Amino acid sequence: MVLITLVGEKQATEGCEFIYMGPLSDCRECRLKTVCFNLEEGTRYKITKIRDVHHDCKIHEGGVRVVEVERIPINAALNNKLAIEGSTITFAPLECKNVGCEHYHLCHPLGVESKSKYKILSVGKEIKCPVGEKIKEVKMRK
Repeated sequence: MVLITLVGEKQATEGCEFIYMGPLSDCRECRLKTVCFNLEEGTRYKITKIRDVHHDCKIHEGGVRVVEVERIPINAALNNKLAIEGSTITFAPLECKNVGCEHYHLCHPLGVESKSKYKILSVGKEIKCPVGEKIKEVKMRK
């Protein structure tokens, strides 16, 4: 099934990825809000096709473009005990404050909400953690 939404003209690039963070209060009265707000909050999407339809928008400079998007999995790091393909987990970021770590973005993935449910789609390799945690890379979806 093709998902259609609107994105800012400047962001309308095939292959561009984004995380839908939810509706803006400034858009409550917009006649196009049902097209903008039809995505799932906290979910990662990739633009697969740009359509020729353009609309004016009071939020996005240059207006918005109609695009086709697909949901894509989120890469994250989980404790080995939770990293089971096909399971559903309640996400809790790892207790790590080492923001300089090369894996920090996996342990604290953008757009992933703590205490939200995610399905583990696949389990990847074990990650060498500098503080000694036993973790694996996973692909997951809300």
